[in-house]
Amino acid sequence: MTARPHRVVCVLSDGMSSIGVAIANDLFGAPWEAALGVPWYSYRACSADPSPIRIGVLRTEVTHGVSALSRADTVIVPGRGHRPPTPELLAALGRAYRRGARMVSFCTGAYILAEAGVLDGRPAATLWTHADRFRKRFPAVNLNPSVLYVDDGQVLTSAGNSAAADLALHILRADHGAAIANRVARQMVAPPHRAGGQAQYVETPVSTDLQAGERLGAALEWAAQRLDQPLPVSALAARCSLSQRQFTRQFRDATGTTPHQWLLTQRLALAQRLLETTDKPVDQVAASAGFGTPAALRLHFRKALAISPAQYRRTFRAP
Repeated sequence: MTARPHRVVCVLSDGMSSIGVAIANDLFGAPWEAALGVPWYSYRACSADPSPIRIGVLRTEVTHGVSALSRADTVIVPGRGHRPPTPELLAALGRAYRRGARMVSFCTGAYILAEAGVLDGRPAATLWTHADRFRKRFPAVNLNPSVLYVDDGQVLTSAGNSAAADLALHILRADHGAAIANRVARQMVAPPHRAGGQAQYVETPVSTDLQAGERLGAALEWAAQRLDQPLPVSALAARCSLSQRQFTRQFRDATGTTPHQWLLTQRLALAQRLLETTDKPVDQVAASAGFGTPAALRLHFRKALAISPAQYRRTFRAP
């Protein structure tokens, strides 16, 4: 007897951003089965009011109501629209959660999961510009605005729309393995795995508040191109014409982390890319990513990702 396909239901609403919807459609709803040679998902979209709705600049027909959530194995909320979610939708989301469906939100879709009570007591992510208002509205949620996405087991949430692709690929990796996720990522012309590896929390590579000014962004870009070199805080501060204390304070305000942690995250991300995409020995990877020695690289890999560089390469190396 053939096992039934995994059912993914995407919740749409009028005025929702088209990017998150497109990611859900393309990764879970497109006919990947023939190209990848593995059973794919059974995908459908639903809305609280099945009718033509506007997604970005497009009008799309939705024929399924929220009753489709009763049969979903995975529920995706790719954002919130112009209208607040209906009580019927919130109740259906709550029922899906309680019976064990995997609950996923992209970007501001976290608002809808939070309103349904799905995020109470859980860590979560959403678009970083919404952090203050989200915390005020949902104090029971442990919001972390400095990560790309959070995988809390049954519930997964991502930051902005570009982070939705990271989370979607993470889900594909969990469901189908690294090789399949990497093949899909190459078709998307996207990195197969950004910083974090096996870690539950994935640090945002660069997140700068526009009010922090262009100098900070330029300093981070300058540093990102020189990760193989020593990069003391004093050098970064000097590029912004700030004292180290001023620079560190502005850096934390803009990114939610310290210069040291940001550099470590960048170096881990670079090491991951090199392990995934090159045949460089571990000592060369360590030098290229600014860790200096293989021992230092292994130490930070173990601490951050709970895996060795060699194990990571075997798991995530693209064929």
